[in-house]
Amino acid sequence: MVVTIIGIGLIGGSLALSLRQTGIASRIIGLDRNPENQQKALELGLVDEVTDDLASAVHRSDLVVVAVPMDAMLTVLPQVLALVDKQVVIDVGSTKQQLLEAIKDNTKRGRFVAVHPMAGTEYSGPEAAIPHLFDGKTLVICDAESSDPDAVALVEQTFQQLPMRLVYLGATEHDVHTAYISHISHITSFALALTVLEKEKEEQRIFELASGGFESTVRLAKSSAAMWVPIFRQNRTNVLDVLDEHLRQLQHMRDLIAQENYPAVTDLIHQANLIRKILK
Repeated sequence: MVVTIIGIGLIGGSLALSLRQTGIASRIIGLDRNPENQQKALELGLVDEVTDDLASAVHRSDLVVVAVPMDAMLTVLPQVLALVDKQVVIDVGSTKQQLLEAIKDNTKRGRFVAVHPMAGTEYSGPEAAIPHLFDGKTLVICDAESSDPDAVALVEQTFQQLPMRLVYLGATEHDVHTAYISHISHITSFALALTVLEKEKEEQRIFELASGGFESTVRLAKSSAAMWVPIFRQNRTNVLDVLDEHLRQLQHMRDLIAQENYPAVTDLIHQANLIRKILK
């Protein structure tokens, strides 16, 4: 296939690598509003060419991947759909409900398949692209019944070859689950980083004493605000719900420690340990 990727960052760039390595893509066209990202994507071999001509890129493609921040997605996706004929278009965004509501009456809605690859790192930009990022990970396909069967089939075949596991969810269900599984992890990491930076005034001490546990917990705080603020904005209701529950759990643990009720703290930790049965 000829594939156009709009937004050549971590996800778009890593997908380009995977599509090339598996032989799925015979040619990859890249578009990015940042000229430096375009040049870097060429230098790194993520794409075969870059262009600012959206219409030409779409017309020459079999598959178009929109991998821009979620706020930009609301503008870019309708522009792409206005240009498609038989091409298949996908997004790779972390929220779905607002996006799918915005295009529900689009005459080209059937050519669009909403997907969310559950993979990533805390880094951004073309340099962050890594091979095999999607191997063995889950791809969520949202509201598949609203897409043309041949478009869904192409997406299924493409991502199964990467290889990824396929899960089918409605947009509303997807946004609830990702708030708990993904979005809260980033908010917690941002807050923890701010806590440490506030209390540990000596940066050298953080560097010297930070252990593996701290690094793994706070690493997501290195994530891009340009990516995550739009996600929090579009999934605001679910994010607030999960934050309220998280704050309740934190307050409960704080109260037990303040009361020196360590048997109860032990019970809570044992309850938390049940996550081992899910995450091995």
